[in-house]
Amino acid sequence: EIILTIIQQQTTTTTSSIVTCPPAEIDSNVSITKTTITTTTATDSTHSNAFHGIRKDVSASELLECKIIDEKIFEELNAGKAWNKEMVFSVIYDEASGCLGLEQDQGSSRGSMMKPVAAWASSKTREVPGVTVTEVSEMDSVRKYLEGTNSIAGVYLQSNKETMSIYEAKSKNLLTPGTSLVLLEAQAATGFIIDPVKNKKLSVEEAAAQGVIGNDWKKKLLSAERAVTGYRDPYTEKTISLFQALKKDLIVKDHGIRLLEAQIATGGIIDPVHSHRVPVEVAYQRGYFDEEMNQILSDPDDDTKGFFDPNTHENLTYLQLIERCVTDPRTGLSLLSLDK
Repeated sequence: EIILTIIQQQTTTTTSSIVTCPPAEIDSNVSITKTTITTTTATDSTHSNAFHGIRKDVSASELLECKIIDEKIFEELNAGKAWNKEMVFSVIYDEASGCLGLEQDQGSSRGSMMKPVAAWASSKTREVPGVTVTEVSEMDSVRKYLEGTNSIAGVYLQSNKETMSIYEAKSKNLLTPGTSLVLLEAQAATGFIIDPVKNKKLSVEEAAAQGVIGNDWKKKLLSAERAVTGYRDPYTEKTISLFQALKKDLIVKDHGIRLLEAQIATGGIIDPVHSHRVPVEVAYQRGYFDEEMNQILSDPDDDTKGFFDPNTHENLTYLQLIERCVTDPRTGLSLLSLDK
């Protein structure tokens, strides 16, 4: 009991004052009780299981429900990183003097010097398997749904090897206003307006304030951004998804299909309530997608190919246009290369 009390004091306080008898040689007058004690101290329980979603935090239980993580990862997240201290001692009691000593079980002989009680702190420490939010967030299978994959971030001008934003390319007459607006709406609907020069992701409000877009397009881009933050159902006042708004005729069909296709091409349909992308089967379950729309997007015709390639003058899907982009070696962003 004395030993366990001392151990408890050491594990629950950072400093303590322990009075022990001076070490003494063990001789034939010493009564020895040799007891092996193994203690395990629990892990730090202050960790948080909140992941960074598109616009707000996402819980581990939500990721589990969407099958983005499995039960094993979920349990390891709840356990966190654990550090166990395992201590094995011989308890030696000198009946003649009333002194209590501790001796670590390292095969010491009976004639060794008794060590003071405070010496237990030299016991070994080992890490118990577990995972952190940061480690799970960096898994490709998880990052895809939390952050998405690259949208078309800007323009790369081959003639002078210059990178610029979509809006700047429009201002310099390198892209038509129509092509530029469609590309910026796709950015807004897939998460953020992108500044490819400074490698920053911004909300529409932030992008307008920092001059990445002009105020003339702010209203239209705020409308497209609702594909991320959600639309308001005028009858129920509930937040609904892009697809649900499309089905309720709250947005124009061609416009909605174009934004939905951009979401799918960059990692998956966005759940505006929980602020992350979801696998296709979960999108079906939550009413964010259906078989008819899947068929339209799986077999696109010229009417649903809503993105223009300024180099070849072809109408393409968003995925097809992304595949024709170049990757900025500095930022990893996808840039639409212009031959001009």
